Amino acid sequence: MLNFFGHSCPSMSMRDAKTELDKSQDIHLVDVRTREEYREGHIPGSLHLALDQLPWQVEQKLTDKAARIFVYCLSGSRSSQACRFLQRQGYSNVTNIGGIMNWPGAVATGD
Repeated sequence: MLNFFGHSCPSMSMRDAKTELDKSQDIHLVDVRTREEYREGHIPGSLHLALDQLPWQVEQKLTDKAARIFVYCLSGSRSSQACRFLQRQGYSNVTNIGGIMNWPGAVATGD
């Protein structure tokens, strides 16, 4: 399916994402919010790659373009942008899981 911005990115609810993350250690969880937002609270085990730094850091941090990647932000808007960017860079298994405000599990603080 195409939209005005290019290919649409698959999405999944935070509840379903938590279930998948609980079952598999092979999913890369990426937080694309600002450093300050990440420090205030993030999903444990997530990799911080701020949306504005993604173009410069992604290939160093996520080397396997076929790996399963879940992307989140605060509400789902930035994660949608990040997913489309990752797809354009050749990442083939990217899912937008929306905003951390809907995360049903614990959050961690700090770096």
